[in-house]
Amino acid sequence: MSLFSTLIVERRVATAAAIIVIAIGLLAGRWQLGRAEQKIGLANQITTMAAKEQVDLNGKAWTLAEVEFRPVRARGQFLPNEIVWLDNRPKPNQGSQSQAHSGFYVLMPFLLDGTVSQIIWVNRGWAPRNSQDRLVLPSILTPAGSLTIEGVAFSGPGRVLELGDQPNSKDRPRIQQNLDLTYEAKQLKHSQLGFVLRQNDPDRNDGLLRKWPPPTVGVDRHYAYAFQWFALAAAALAFWFTTGVIRYRNKDKSN
Repeated sequence: MSLFSTLIVERRVATAAAIIVIAIGLLAGRWQLGRAEQKIGLANQITTMAAKEQVDLNGKAWTLAEVEFRPVRARGQFLPNEIVWLDNRPKPNQGSQSQAHSGFYVLMPFLLDGTVSQIIWVNRGWAPRNSQDRLVLPSILTPAGSLTIEGVAFSGPGRVLELGDQPNSKDRPRIQQNLDLTYEAKQLKHSQLGFVLRQNDPDRNDGLLRKWPPPTVGVDRHYAYAFQWFALAAAALAFWFTTGVIRYRNKDKSN
């Protein structure tokens, strides 16, 4: 009896299982490498756009394509009554992103000066969550009156896994997982720019943390995960082949 027959013909179930595990390992490993490349590409794009001239959002009704990842500034005033608390957001750390302390991203509409009731949503920063009662919100300060803020334009504040429907905009406090700009545009009476300003200037002493992590955070983790998946595929192949050879040799000895 040939080695081929022992490895495959007599072990159809083991062979099928090995193929499935190997395929999963290779596909998952390639996906992790792709995620790492996406983050590196995004970081390069942000670096390139950050070197461009700062955009004055009060100048016109800018589009996301015109300002994404560029430094921007805006003059106007916050609308604190429309605040949204995005839950389950990790504490930003310079150079790394820790899941040890979860909290809120504080999103607030900003009414632009010199426009016809035009707003932009601002990601003001991160605030800690009460570990005992999530409805006990952290104390933050919101400047009153007209002021100028600076930051970077993003398509949104980032998404996390969300179960269930979008919360009612009339609920207070508005604690939710994600911010849907299309949904918000239908709720507010003001016209709305189609992107989010992620605020910088970390020294305003308003109770918010704005030490945003670089976009390449997690690249090493993706590489590590890819190695693990490829190792799983290699281990499945080695186990399938080794057990087949052992079975072949045992049969050869008995014959």
